[in-house]
Amino acid sequence: MTPSSTTSPTRIEHIAFVGGGNMASAILGGLIKQGLPAGQIQVVEPFAEQRARLTQQFGVQVHEGPGAWLAAASLVVWAVKPQVFKDAALQTRFHTKTALHLSVAAGVRSSSIARWLGTERVVRAMPNTPALVGKGMTALFAREAATDADKLAIEKVLTPTGDFLWLAEEAQLDAVTALSGSGPAYVFYFIEAMIEAGTDMGLPLAQARQLAIGTFVGASALAQASDEPPQELRARVTSKGGTTYAALTSMEQDRVKMQFMRAIHAARQRAAELGDEFGGA
Repeated sequence: MTPSSTTSPTRIEHIAFVGGGNMASAILGGLIKQGLPAGQIQVVEPFAEQRARLTQQFGVQVHEGPGAWLAAASLVVWAVKPQVFKDAALQTRFHTKTALHLSVAAGVRSSSIARWLGTERVVRAMPNTPALVGKGMTALFAREAATDADKLAIEKVLTPTGDFLWLAEEAQLDAVTALSGSGPAYVFYFIEAMIEAGTDMGLPLAQARQLAIGTFVGASALAQASDEPPQELRARVTSKGGTTYAALTSMEQDRVKMQFMRAIHAARQRAAELGDEFGGA
């Protein structure tokens, strides 16, 4: 269900982040750019070096552990590793039962989160690291207790990080994790290969890097702007007997597409396993 355009978002006055890593920083930085005062944001971050960085970069209050101050938060953003989510939730649940909760932790199901926190107002998100530069792609799933107003509030929080979409079924988040959550690493992997091939063929490293990254940026922009499917765009670049044809024929012979799809399915399977592994009572 898409929130109604006539619905007003839930008022978010104070936000608490549990975990202060890269994804939390991307969301936090976007909120401050939106105009939310740093004094209305607090963070739980156990590592001293990261606490110092967050304080210096954003001017927010950062705590080593949870406390009664969490009760003031109208939204709690969970940006912790799956293996520590349960313990962190059990330490905070008595302070945050009236808050809206947004989880960006991979694999941990909303049913587990709701049980640990003692509230059903839970939204799960699967963002990706381009959120750090405002070019992220985030998929969202809300439990039934999250209202349209809650969803609009979440959208407002995530807008500075890039695009987002809502899913009808939570199970689809495992596929999203495999496709776009892990996806930037696949792109970086192919960029690595293109740079190495470029230097193997005599190009200076800096030029090979510029050409590889520029090609991905340009091709992605063209795919986004075009109404044609990727297959048609690919065909337009491929003349039989030409250089592109030679490269693609080599990839087809090596079954690169099938192997790549197999890898993405492996990521989806691991996402499902994380929910089983870390979603216990």
